[in-house]
Amino acid sequence: MDYTDIVRQLLLAAPAILIAITFHEIAHGFVAYKLGDPTAKVMGRLTINPLAHIDPVGTILMPLMLFILSKGQFMFGSAKPVPVNFYNLRRPRRDSALVSAAGPATNVIIAFISILLLILSYKLPYWGAFVGSRIITPVQLILQYSVSFNIFIAAFNLLPIPPLDGGRIVTSLLPGRHAYQFGKLEPYGIFIVIILWVTGIAQYIITPLRMLIELILKIFLIPFGGLM
Repeated sequence: MDYTDIVRQLLLAAPAILIAITFHEIAHGFVAYKLGDPTAKVMGRLTINPLAHIDPVGTILMPLMLFILSKGQFMFGSAKPVPVNFYNLRRPRRDSALVSAAGPATNVIIAFISILLLILSYKLPYWGAFVGSRIITPVQLILQYSVSFNIFIAAFNLLPIPPLDGGRIVTSLLPGRHAYQFGKLEPYGIFIVIILWVTGIAQYIITPLRMLIELILKIFLIPFGGLM
């Protein structure tokens, strides 16, 4: 694959990534707001404007470098985390789990919607003549990126390591003393994730999570004729 193809694929993948990470963060902030914490709303983070969520490293530099180094085979990105004051939540232990789960759940919903749109585009072939293959084909590719990226980011964030969403969900479910001890891992969480990723161990956790998400999607897609 030459760099022209890489740039083309990058331009097609970018909208899917921006939508995925933007709504992931909005979901955290919105659920927190509904459960008693207005921090994200006060700081202007409950907006679909991606500029409010872009992180120079996580949203731009890291995805770009990963995409180029993998020759268009892999991309991962993140947005600025939405600020949440868990002490403002009405029922901190339960509500923190709901806030954490909101992000991955939103990505699964986006993946589901993307699949439905793909099904629609494939089952209405006259769109190609009406809209033009130069438009419908790139849209289908963007939707394919949306499906794969949203499933991946949901599975990745469900890794049971704080400060990832899965880690915070586990912390919320553990008994008080164990939750406190487990929460102490948070400052080192990113290093643990890097080690697991470099050694390949992370894939043994992410792959079953991806398969579970795909199974859930397949079940909900049955009435629509399926596509996965």
